[in-house]
Amino acid sequence: MPASEPTIVATSGGHRVGGRTRVTFDALVHHAVDLSGVHGRRPRLMYVGTAIGDAEHFTARMGEAARVAGFDFTPLQLFPMPNVADIEGTVLEQDVVWVMGGSVANLLAVWRVHGLDGVFRRAWRAGVVLSGVSAGSLCWFEGGTTDSYGPELRPVTDALGILPYGNGVHYDGDPGRRPLAHRLVADGTLPETHCTDDGVGLVYRGTRLVEAVTEVPGKGAYIVRRSGPGGTAEEERIEPRRLPALG
Repeated sequence: MPASEPTIVATSGGHRVGGRTRVTFDALVHHAVDLSGVHGRRPRLMYVGTAIGDAEHFTARMGEAARVAGFDFTPLQLFPMPNVADIEGTVLEQDVVWVMGGSVANLLAVWRVHGLDGVFRRAWRAGVVLSGVSAGSLCWFEGGTTDSYGPELRPVTDALGILPYGNGVHYDGDPGRRPLAHRLVADGTLPETHCTDDGVGLVYRGTRLVEAVTEVPGKGAYIVRRSGPGGTAEEERIEPRRLPALG
């Protein structure tokens, strides 16, 4: 059963160290699965690790996290070649796509080579929940702030554009992200930009932001808009709803 509307969960979280595993899925991943509407069977989750070069050790850790969570796990790997013959068909079989962080610039380039920009847009329309962390959040927007090009933060402006906004991830975790987001919105490089502290996610139905949620108390979400003829930026804080804590 697909989600009732096209749905994206864009986050700066979703993972933590497990009790018996190196990685466990936190509340944001479980919330993405809940939004898919699946019931009566194990949820199908696709993990996409393009942004970290399909690192095998992390794919294995995510697979173990999925086993503990009770999810059927399908990794989509593009290095050195796609690991499935029918990429689009495999994506459309999923309930949730979870995209790992890393280099959003490299992710976008590789996805376009393999036609995944179009595949993911069609999957979104079909009700597969698109979600992810960091680069796996930025990719769904017009662009945002990234360290893909080196330690100095720079803008990326050629993301998939499924959501017609900018995106700011790790808003409280990297002191350079907030001022750069404000500057890019003020000068028109980025449109209205939606930002998340670490542990926070944004839920979109269609292209409409419907809710901010968090797995960490005290964190926030933010909307940065251009204001005034001189081109300044104004920030509005959104208080996220706390998701149920997981054991």
